[in-house]
Amino acid sequence: MNDSVVLTLEEAGALVSSILGKAGFSEGHVRTLTWLMVSGERDGCAAHGLYRTLVCVHSLRSGKVVGDAEPEVHDQAPAIVRVDARGGYSLLAFEAGLPLLAEKARSQGLAAMAINRCVHFSALWPEIERLTDMGLVALACNPSHAWVAPAGGRVPLLGTNPIAFGWPRTGAPPYVFDFATSAVARGEIELRRRAGESIPEGWGIDAQGNPTTDPAKVLDEGAMLTFGGYKGSALSTMIELIAGPLIGDLTSLESMEYDAGAGASPYHGELVLALDPQRFLGDRAQEHLARAEAFLNAFDGTGARLPSQRRYQARERSLAEGVRIPAALHADLVALLE
Repeated sequence: MNDSVVLTLEEAGALVSSILGKAGFSEGHVRTLTWLMVSGERDGCAAHGLYRTLVCVHSLRSGKVVGDAEPEVHDQAPAIVRVDARGGYSLLAFEAGLPLLAEKARSQGLAAMAINRCVHFSALWPEIERLTDMGLVALACNPSHAWVAPAGGRVPLLGTNPIAFGWPRTGAPPYVFDFATSAVARGEIELRRRAGESIPEGWGIDAQGNPTTDPAKVLDEGAMLTFGGYKGSALSTMIELIAGPLIGDLTSLESMEYDAGAGASPYHGELVLALDPQRFLGDRAQEHLARAEAFLNAFDGTGARLPSQRRYQARERSLAEGVRIPAALHADLVALLE
C-alpha cells in the first residue's frame, strides 16, 4: 500500500526517540514518551500513537512544556504521594512517584498519588498497566483543555477528561478500561481532519450549537460532546473537581487559559489511586480474587467483549507484524528530523 508505511516496533521507537531528542527533550522524557507512543500504536490506538510525536514537539516549541524537567516526589501523608512534574510531561513524574505509591498502597491498603504541574496528552492505560503488573487495582483520571460542552450547552467548559481502571488477573492480561468522558478522544477527530474524512454525528457541534460531521467545525469553532448525555457530563465534572481543585491543580478552563492560543497539550494535574487486594482481604484474598476471575471468565462465549481485549489482540499482531501508519504521517515525522 503506497499510502502507508510499515515499521517494526523497534523502528518506530528509534524514529520517535530521534525526533524527541533532536527537539530538545531530556533522556528521561525521551524514554517515557517514546514508550507511551509506541505502546499506543502497538495496541491499535492510533490517536495516542506516533501521531502524538508531532504534538509533543509543537508543545515544546511553543514553550508550554519543559523538556528537561526533573520531577520532585513528596511524601505528603501516610496514604498520599505528591509529585511535582515542574512543567514537564506527566509520564516521568508518574514513574518517579510509582514506587512510593505502591509502597503506601501495600501498607495502607489504599493510596493516592497527585501529579501536579504536568503536561498530559495521552492514554492512561499504559500507566494503569504498570500498577496491575504489581498486583494492584488502579484508577486514574485527569482534566484536559476546555474542548467539551456539558450536556445541554454549547460552550466548551469541560475537558475530554479520561478515566481509567485496572484489575490484575492471574494467567490473563489485566482487565483495563480507559475512555474519555467526551463522546470520543479528541485525537480521533484530529486524525479524521488530517485524513480529510467526516466524523459521525454526535461527536461534536459547530459554533452555533448545531450537530456537525465536519471535524474542522468542531475543533476550530465549536465543541465536542460528552458521551451518554448528562451521565458523561456528570462524570466529566467529577473529574474536573477531584483531579483539579482537590489536588490543587487546574481545571480544563484554567488549562485553556494558560495555553493562551498556543495549541499545546493541556497543563494540569493527574490523580492516581492504587488499592491492594491483599491488604483488603487478608487470608481470604485468593478466595475472593478467584471469584473475580470466575466473573470475568463468564464473559467468554456470550458475545460480549471485555474492554481491553481488542488492544491485547492488536498488541500480538504488532509484535509479529509491526505497525502500519499513514505515509503522510511518516513524512511529517521524518521532516522533523530534517
